[in-house]
Formats: sequence, structure tokens, C-alpha cells
Amino acid sequence: MSNSERSENRQRETDAILERKPGTEAVTDLEDRYRVVGAADRETYANWLTPIEDHYVCHRNETLDPEAADWEVDLAGAVAREGTLGMDDLRNEYPTVAVAHTMECAGNGRGYFDPETGSVQWEYGAVSTAIWTGVPLTSVLADHGATTDDGMWLTAVGGDHPEVEGENDRFARSIPMAKVLEDCILAYEVNGEPLPPEHGYPVRLLVPGWYGVNSVKWLTELHVTETMVHGPEWADRDGEDFTQWQQSSYRIHPEGVEPDSNATVSTVDTWAQLEANEIDHPYTFDENVKSLIGYPDDGATVTPGADGTVEIVGVAWAGDDAVTEIEVSTDGGDSWQDADCFGPDYDCAWRLFRYRWEPEPSTYTLASRATDERGRRQPARIADSDEDGDDYPWNEGGYAENAWRPHTLEVTIE
Repeated sequence: MSNSERSENRQRETDAILERKPGTEAVTDLEDRYRVVGAADRETYANWLTPIEDHYVCHRNETLDPEAADWEVDLAGAVAREGTLGMDDLRNEYPTVAVAHTMECAGNGRGYFDPETGSVQWEYGAVSTAIWTGVPLTSVLADHGATTDDGMWLTAVGGDHPEVEGENDRFARSIPMAKVLEDCILAYEVNGEPLPPEHGYPVRLLVPGWYGVNSVKWLTELHVTETMVHGPEWADRDGEDFTQWQQSSYRIHPEGVEPDSNATVSTVDTWAQLEANEIDHPYTFDENVKSLIGYPDDGATVTPGADGTVEIVGVAWAGDDAVTEIEVSTDGGDSWQDADCFGPDYDCAWRLFRYRWEPEPSTYTLASRATDERGRRQPARIADSDEDGDDYPWNEGGYAENAWRPHTLEVTIE
């Protein structure tokens, strides 16, 4: 397929996605390699549930839209009984559960990095919360006699393929067994409806609280193994490389570094990896603590209510950790006040927060910052590429950004 034909196909697929998501906009893709659609607008982050038509989309290869009746997922590796699961098997032979999950692209916030990194220049819109329905992986693994000891891994492979001639990578991600047993599911519905094609129809892996790259779409294989995708058996499996998206891409590292491939790691918390010495270049697994103001909008002119107050509303999340404190600033971070949480409270999903403010007419810079149950608070800014310190580290992929200062907004009170 020529580059022009590939671009035309991508445009057709993007147009089809936008037709299903009328409130959203396509985000610029610097490399013409990703299908990307951002969340609808800032108001998305003043509500707990994200309608699927507003849920962000990001994937690298073609958008699959197969017949569910023909779709199968192979289960192999350290299991007593290998098997092939069809969609009827998943729907009828196993329990059904629903989980709330705040899904965030690991590149969300990449657009704030200076110097600029490659790939999609997301600002704040690549994060959404939905209810996902499917089969608990614990049931599937128990049914097939899987080895689920501590230290084991489950590798998921997507059914999509690269479209560029000469590229042989396959999308695969490995999840530690402890997380798999805790809350991972094989999802076939979102917000009560079948998965749309761009969200992995007919079935995807869903890893609650972890960056979206881990929730493999169009799932076609599951392997129970002692290691992550690693080594020659995965790097050249029938002429294809299954290791890139685990061992090279979505790693946090300086410019020009090719991370070492690891068979396993004992620390999987993304922030803990950044602080520890065990892993030179962290993997993007669970989401860092972060917050966003959803109302007022950036640049808005706001009239206070009859009581003279304005309610600032937003969301805060911390992956599979809990958010324990949310603060709001109305002076660009010079001072902070505690905000109150309200609304639904589910593991691995964001919390709504609000702060009632009594402003005088003027222009203000609003900010929010959150702290998680481990006492980790959002840093103020992203470091330059040659700086160290307490700021969030600049990295070549622009991954896992959670600084609060880039997300400030300006409002005028009349």
C-alpha cells in the first residue's frame, strides 16, 4: 500500500469515528501513524461519566471491525488446558462484571513538553471515564488451570497489524499476574453498549487504573508466562516482533536512549519506578496522580451566582491508588485551598471535586493539584530535557505527565 493510499484509508477511518463521535475533534498526528480523537471539551471533566461518543481514541494500526461470531481468543502458555474462546463462550460460560475505569493515554499532556517530543501532541483531552462490562480474567484462568503464582505475567496480543511496509511489530503488552487477578477483565461492552470498533470490538483487555496502552484492543491471544514479552522467542516470532510496545515504546527515558529489555520487574507502580533504582527506564503501567478543572472553561467570563460565589468543579485520579487530597488555587499557585470530593467513589476511577469561591471582579489563574494515598502530590512543572530535580522529568516519549502548572486556566469574573 502506498503512503497516499494509507493516508486516504486513515482519513476514511477517522471520518467514520468522528461520525460516531459528533462532539469530538481529531487531534493532529505528527507522524501520520495514529488514529486519534480527543475528548469533546473541558466540560467533559466536570462530569463523572464520559459518554462513549466523547471518549478519547488512540491506536496505531487500522481500525478493525470484524464479525463477532467469527472472533476467537487463544489462551496458551502455563495453563493445564489450552483453549480458544469465542464471543459466545465469553458471554455465556463465565460470570459478567462491570468496572469503572479512568482510561488515560500515557501520552496525555505530551503537548506541554519543551522541547517538543514526537507523536500526538495531546494537551489534556486524552483521559475519560466509562463503565466497562465483561468477563473477570480470574474466571477464565481458573477454568483453564493457569499458573497464577506471584511473579507470573499475562501477555495480551492485539489482532491489528502494521500497515507500513517493512514494519513487523505486533501490539502486545504484559500485565503482572497480581494485577490480572485483582481486577482485569475481558471487556465487550462500554457504558452498556457493545464496544465500538475504535474501542476494540468485539473484545479487549481492560486493566483498570492503568494507562490505556495496557488495555489491548481487538484481543486475539493470551499467554500465561514467567516473563514479560522478552527474548528471541518474542522478538522474532514467525518473523514478527512482539516486544516493541512493551520493551521499547512507552518507556520513560531521555532522548536517544534505547531501553534494555527486562524479563521481569518487581516494581510496577509507574511513580515508584521513577523513584527507585531497580529500573533505569520505567514502564508505563499504572497512572500517576493528576487532576483537571472542568468548570469554568479556560478563557471564560463568569458571572457569580446570586450569593456571589462561583463553583469550581473538576476531576482527580491516581490510577489504582486512591486520591486523598485535592487543592484549588485561584492565584496561579501562590496559595491553595482544600476542595471537597463528591459523587461516585469507585476504585480506579476519578473523583469529582468542587470548591466554592467568592471572587471580586478581575481576571484569575486557576489551578488544581491532587495527592494520592501514598502521599505523592502532583509536581509543579515539567523539567527541561537537561534538568533533574523535583519536577516531572522530561522524557523522549512525553509519557505519564502529571504536572499541575501546564494545566492552569484563566477566567474573568465580571
